[in-house]
Amino acid sequence: MPIGGISTRKATNVPFLASLTRNARTPIDAFTEASERAGGELVRLNMGPFRPYLVTHPDHVQHVLIQNQPNFVREGMFWKPLAPLLGEGILSDGETWAESRRILQPLFTARYVNSLAEQMAVIINELIEETITPGRPFDIAKGISAIVHPTIVRLFFGSKISVADIQRLVPAYDVAVTAKAVRLLMPFVPQGVPMPGDRAFRRAIKTIDGVVYPRIREARARALESPGEESTDVVSRLVKARQDVAGEEGDRRIRDDLVAMHGASTETSATALTWAWPVLDAHADMAAKVYEEIDRVVGGDPVSTAHLPHMPYLRMFVNELLRLYPPGWILPRMAVAADVIGGVAIEAGSTVLLSPYLTHRMAEFWDSPSVFDPDRFAPGREAGRHRYAYWPFGAGPHVCLGQHLFLMEAPLVIAGILRKYRPVMRLDRPVTPRLASSLRPPSGLTMTLVPRGRS
Repeated sequence: MPIGGISTRKATNVPFLASLTRNARTPIDAFTEASERAGGELVRLNMGPFRPYLVTHPDHVQHVLIQNQPNFVREGMFWKPLAPLLGEGILSDGETWAESRRILQPLFTARYVNSLAEQMAVIINELIEETITPGRPFDIAKGISAIVHPTIVRLFFGSKISVADIQRLVPAYDVAVTAKAVRLLMPFVPQGVPMPGDRAFRRAIKTIDGVVYPRIREARARALESPGEESTDVVSRLVKARQDVAGEEGDRRIRDDLVAMHGASTETSATALTWAWPVLDAHADMAAKVYEEIDRVVGGDPVSTAHLPHMPYLRMFVNELLRLYPPGWILPRMAVAADVIGGVAIEAGSTVLLSPYLTHRMAEFWDSPSVFDPDRFAPGREAGRHRYAYWPFGAGPHVCLGQHLFLMEAPLVIAGILRKYRPVMRLDRPVTPRLASSLRPPSGLTMTLVPRGRS
């Protein structure tokens, strides 16, 4: 059928429910199968009453996220389950998103992040000392979260937040981003129908709000008491930026931005850094290069931001980690109006699914795409690569504001641990992602951190 004079065709249907059933333990494999079958073309994933379009080719990613971005919004069945967590701020769309973006963007520029970097390095080094007990099993997901979450919380909320509140926030966020996983795979199930994780999700939101709203009110009170005082923490800056909106509405807007940005910042960092350790365990030659560089540049000193420019291989390692294990592995959008992508007609109201996880594994754009190889990101190697063959932080107006924060934080955490320890894991099978809204490895994955220099 022609749209606007353009000849179009219908997308091929892929029987997706059968694939999901076959890959019940690792649902992401069903998406991988569909992507390989599509070969870069748009296909429809047949899930019975729900048939979203799967978008993987970099040209099509560019169309959705850049060229016709206003037509593809963060609405629809995939977004509704997370609305109580994300609110109507920076992770929404339309006018509320635009307002939040304008307010938040200055807080996440490279310049502002650099101003916080040394404070972040000090916090990370302190938390590594507190969290790790040499020679004892270290739960990777919980342990990395215990470093990443308090770091971001202290940067966002300042020194005023208590240890008890941090300890309440960390597990609440963890539950909030995992409890809705079943609904994300079955978005056609009405919200009124109880599903596994619904009750835990509501409890998590209540806990988060119980910590965040009092911090907002405290920041407002400080701003009134000392109007000329400059604070570097994010909540104080948000209060100042939204001082023209008072009362419950103003507090809600600050809450939505704060919760969304904190969740995105911690989830991205904690999830990506959890994958670092099984990757190091599986690739001894690359691990040796990472260890050598950190030993040579950092030695036994606390890691600081001054060390980072002198560790190029670690930066390449982090980039490759994001290629194979991008935390935000699936990004749903809803088409406001009918459109054409790659010659395929898209109806108004349709859901399209984009996935950096799948795009980053396309053989058309990556040699041996399933092989972990940091040298892909060596200087000069990126020339000629499609701009949207690699997009771990999204793209276009909705590109992740926290990418500068992550690219500073990730090497600080990895180098901060490896300057003192060597990880020892005993894996009897490959580590595969589990079902969650972010790309998480299986829960219960452990390692032992042995002091450097000991066998």
